[in-house]
Amino acid sequence: MGASVVLIEKGAMGGDCLNTGCVPSKALIAAAHAAHTIRSYARLGLDPQQPTLNFSNVHSHIHGVIAAIAPHDSVERFERLGVTVIKSAARFVSADAVEAGSQKVMARRFVVATGSSAAIPPIPGLSEVAYLTNESIFALTELPRHLVVIGGGPIGVEIAQSFRRLGSDVTVVEKFGILAKDEPEAVGVVRRALTADGVSVYENTGVIGIARNGKDIDVRIEPAPGDVRVVTASHLFVAAGRKPNTSGLGLEAGGIVATPRGINVDGRLRTTNKRVFAIGDVAGGPQFTHIAAYHAGIVIRNTLFGLPANVDYKALPWVTYSDPELAHAGLTEDDARKSHHSVSVLLSPLSGNDRAQAERETEGLAKIILGKGGRILGATIVGPRAGELIALWGLAISNGLKIGSVASLIVPYPTLSEISKRAAGMHYTPTLFGPLTKRIVRLVQRFLP
Repeated sequence: MGASVVLIEKGAMGGDCLNTGCVPSKALIAAAHAAHTIRSYARLGLDPQQPTLNFSNVHSHIHGVIAAIAPHDSVERFERLGVTVIKSAARFVSADAVEAGSQKVMARRFVVATGSSAAIPPIPGLSEVAYLTNESIFALTELPRHLVVIGGGPIGVEIAQSFRRLGSDVTVVEKFGILAKDEPEAVGVVRRALTADGVSVYENTGVIGIARNGKDIDVRIEPAPGDVRVVTASHLFVAAGRKPNTSGLGLEAGGIVATPRGINVDGRLRTTNKRVFAIGDVAGGPQFTHIAAYHAGIVIRNTLFGLPANVDYKALPWVTYSDPELAHAGLTEDDARKSHHSVSVLLSPLSGNDRAQAERETEGLAKIILGKGGRILGATIVGPRAGELIALWGLAISNGLKIGSVASLIVPYPTLSEISKRAAGMHYTPTLFGPLTKRIVRLVQRFLP
């Protein structure tokens, strides 16, 4: 767009998402899904088989996917676009300047997009053992014999199910409930899938200590007061939340206020130094790659065009890439009831979808949250490709549409997308098949030729 731009990166180009986050995890999930499909042939009338697994080949697959995408994020590509790329750590030295290596960069505007990293909980003994995070687990070339996952959020659930389907014994330990931000009905579907796969899930369970046991790791857990158990792991994966990457940035010198939750920003993503914007995980808001991309658009409108664009999370989508996938947009039922006086809920089971029946994948549902007048406030879908299906509801929420807009859609048959139309149509069921409609139809029939 004609601006002079400097990009400073101290690590691998593409950051967490490309190298240690979204991309490798989805490549791992794809391999695990393929293995599970081979074992599940019987549901389609075929003879089930046990896949032959060489985990080093899975490792090669994961890193091949990274390599295929890496050119899009490379130094060379950005330099071809006219960006000056500095491979170094950077820190603010004043309100209008940063140092990167031996260079000092002064600018009209700055954007801090340093992301987040795995938060390490203060568990006794954890620092004394070797443990994995998202930054190291994709470097494994041998399949863990028994993987213990600390944390039952989206990352923990995805990793747990994937390694179980690839052949590891897997135990998940979650201090509260798994996928705590999602609708309980949808979480129940994912929980049952994990259990069916053979994952041991401990919820509302604390980890009270960790210790070496030869080459293994003993994880002491307490599922109930006084009920202390020991789970022996070959590998330990920590997925207990994320922390913003703010250390070493010289924020104080730049006049930028931050807390342990991230850099303080206003609705336009400006920090306390109005020259400086913060986007993505480091800004302390929703921690998703697509939110960082959304933030980038907000910053571009503010900095290049001078438009007072503000963030709006009312249609915020997220997806947990378990099998079945769990996708959500907008408000949950609980959040809606806290902020709206009139809330109604539509629930449609996936078992009523013909495409799901044809593919023998009927575990799932759609849950739609409506406000006054049928305005769409939120949606959750759990089922195959739910992440692809949720976009429709995000569009509806962001445009303030009512449920009739979805109910009146013509969708192709047979597709999974019919679950959205079916759920929307349920809003009208009591009226369409109620006594008033029957009286009207009988009356009209008396006068029709």
